[in-house]
Amino acid sequence: MEKSYTPKERMLNAYKGVFSDRYPVAPEFWFYYPAKLLKVDMITFERELPFWQCMQKVFKYFNCEGWAIVMPHYSNPEVDEKEQFIKLEEGRYESRVEVTTKYGKIHWRRLFSKEEPSWIIERPIKNLEKDWKVYKLYSMPPVEFADYTEVERALKLVGDDYLLEVCIGDPFFDYAATPREGGFIQAIWDFNEYEAFFLNLKAQYEDWMCQKVEDICKKTSAESLFLGCQWSCNSLEGPKMWKKWDKPLIGKLVKIVHKYNKLLHVHFHGKCMETLQDLTELGIDCVCPFERPPGGDVTNLKNVRHILNGRVTMNGNVHTVETLIRGTPQDVRREIAEIIEAFKGEPRLIIGTGDQVGKETPEENIWAMIKTAKTMKV
Repeated sequence: MEKSYTPKERMLNAYKGVFSDRYPVAPEFWFYYPAKLLKVDMITFERELPFWQCMQKVFKYFNCEGWAIVMPHYSNPEVDEKEQFIKLEEGRYESRVEVTTKYGKIHWRRLFSKEEPSWIIERPIKNLEKDWKVYKLYSMPPVEFADYTEVERALKLVGDDYLLEVCIGDPFFDYAATPREGGFIQAIWDFNEYEAFFLNLKAQYEDWMCQKVEDICKKTSAESLFLGCQWSCNSLEGPKMWKKWDKPLIGKLVKIVHKYNKLLHVHFHGKCMETLQDLTELGIDCVCPFERPPGGDVTNLKNVRHILNGRVTMNGNVHTVETLIRGTPQDVRREIAEIIEAFKGEPRLIIGTGDQVGKETPEENIWAMIKTAKTMKV
């Protein structure tokens, strides 16, 4: 009798390079489609509903594999954080956060809309020397203040419905650039003009991240951890800066995670081909989402397979716009057939999307993606 696999087992097997009965199919449902299916506005989705629980309902609805994240809670008695949530007009609100520490105060603002995910409109780091003292205390709390209650509750309730991973944060460039007023462009100038400052900050962040990840590995039952990506990619930061500022930390984290027999999933949006060999050398268990042009540069899947060399699992590659939103079910089936043909005989494959599934996506195209992946032979 053929063994039956749960969605979580199929995902973990793919991460480990072990065949299941078929390739997992895991569309990246993030903001738009879960909110659409649950019939809630984006403010309710972001601020009131547990993300992991929303994803559980969506994966069950589509009867497919998937992954999502849950985050530990950190408290710090040396930090006082206050938020004001102010209505601007119907359907639009502003979150104003002020953080106070012994080094002073910082503040930032985020705009919330019922129609779209929230976005930051004012960042906390205006003065590098003054504001970073405050932000470091806020953003790098001692690991002993970690509370894993919600993490363990979520892992237990999700069970085998999908692969729930503990989010460990971001690479260094994203950590340092995200809070900087002026955003990505200002951060690029900062990294070049104040290199010594950021090299010192990098050392502190790497040390804290290593402590944090080791604590997560020791104290949670999670089988896989997740490292995010905002600007830390070839399309924005560029391969040269990524190798200098982000690659060393990822290498350290891989070693810690593997020491505890756990797995690491790394998000790497946009173009990836110039650093694909680096990602392979690091020993990451799974990388996503391997985007096709114009957002990415994956044009030859057989070449991707060759570079990954059975050492890293590819998750993604179905085009979310041209194929899922603008295409037909036939287009979806054709694209999945291309992916499976390129990786045939290789267990390290998850049929995923090149980004999150857009709210405009016809549901029939999602069903075509899932049903096609389920019926094609490995």
